[in-house]
Amino acid sequence: MSATTIRAIRATPVTVPLEAPLRHSNGAHWGRFVRTIVEVETSDGYVGLGEMGGGGEDATRAFAALEAYLRGHDVFRLEALRLAICNPTASLYNNRTQLHAAIEFACLDVIGQKLGVPVHALLGGKLRDSVEFASYLFFRYPDPATGAGEVRTAEQLVAHARELKARHGFRTHKLKGGVFPPAHERACYRALARAFPGERMRHDPNAAWSFGEAVAFARGIEELDNDWLEDPVFGLAQMKALRDFVRMPLATNTVVVNFEQLAANAAARAVDVILLDTTFWGGIRPCVKAAGVCETLGMQVAVHSSGELGIQLATMLHLGAVLPNWSYTADAHYHHLADDVIEGGLMRYEGGAIRVPDAPGLGVRLDRDKLARYHALYRELGGYPYDRDPGRPGWYAHVPNHDWADPEAAITPPLRTSHATQGEQAK
Repeated sequence: MSATTIRAIRATPVTVPLEAPLRHSNGAHWGRFVRTIVEVETSDGYVGLGEMGGGGEDATRAFAALEAYLRGHDVFRLEALRLAICNPTASLYNNRTQLHAAIEFACLDVIGQKLGVPVHALLGGKLRDSVEFASYLFFRYPDPATGAGEVRTAEQLVAHARELKARHGFRTHKLKGGVFPPAHERACYRALARAFPGERMRHDPNAAWSFGEAVAFARGIEELDNDWLEDPVFGLAQMKALRDFVRMPLATNTVVVNFEQLAANAAARAVDVILLDTTFWGGIRPCVKAAGVCETLGMQVAVHSSGELGIQLATMLHLGAVLPNWSYTADAHYHHLADDVIEGGLMRYEGGAIRVPDAPGLGVRLDRDKLARYHALYRELGGYPYDRDPGRPGWYAHVPNHDWADPEAAITPPLRTSHATQGEQAK
């Protein structure tokens, strides 16, 4: 078999519209996702796909800096690739974990194409044909172009969840919080539970609460059908202390995102559910390895979403397909997108689940016309600061937070839009 070495790395920033701006404890997604699409071209003619986020900004220059010393690297040498990019000492000065993830996605895509097998076959073989997802609900600003999509009150939240369930079939409902005062979010969460009796629930305030607020919130929902309470406070020490007061599993995607932190959690037993993110952990293979450690130590795992287009969603599907010790629905921002850059457009949910691709590699391919369209939209609109709220000028989050948004105030931030954005959202 001929060698398959990296000849070139191409990175293209794109902006893909969301149905409406999504609010979170540290700011917002400003009505769009900015993602960097990565293409790894090999000496024997294969092209593998990767994808990376970046807090509303592109990572083109960072990938360009990697090309000089990855050129000529054999894509099958994945452990050497990890060390070439993520030397643990060098990474103290330049965190390359997420860059490595995108390159690893692309290399696995190439390997699968060359061998004629899907990525899940490279990871031990799939145990399930589809991956079920939670509804992943956000408080939202109305779309500035259409005025539609606001989620601020319990009534709006329940109506939005009903719409998503009717459209996609979700049976688990996750609320992203940390935006409004905890009492308001607790009322919204309980309204969701009443609207969907017998269905699973989870809440994630992104570590915005004080210890006392976390205890009060947990005690106010503990009789519901909760999967977990995710990152109610920040830090392993606080999560460990909270264990004495909370009668439900605690989950995290912020304080256990590498193997050193996983070891610390094994000693402290602070967190019950480790949320594995193919970007935050540095690739699909590190997530599989972490899941094996968790299985041995009796920690639970689930598939996390940090915001994705179809390329990264494919990595999440392949991950979810192969994990033997995974028993929860996955998270995805995907249903908030107005479009995608892959051939065929947005992947379809059936009964709340998306089928795992079986084509060679990741099983998705770029739609070149849409890549060009959304690259042009990025050039038109530029980036945005993920950790700022466009409806609250001058505000920034504290940990724990103490300055909550007003749930009584209806706000439409003056976000930059374009005819392209409006056209896609009108479809």
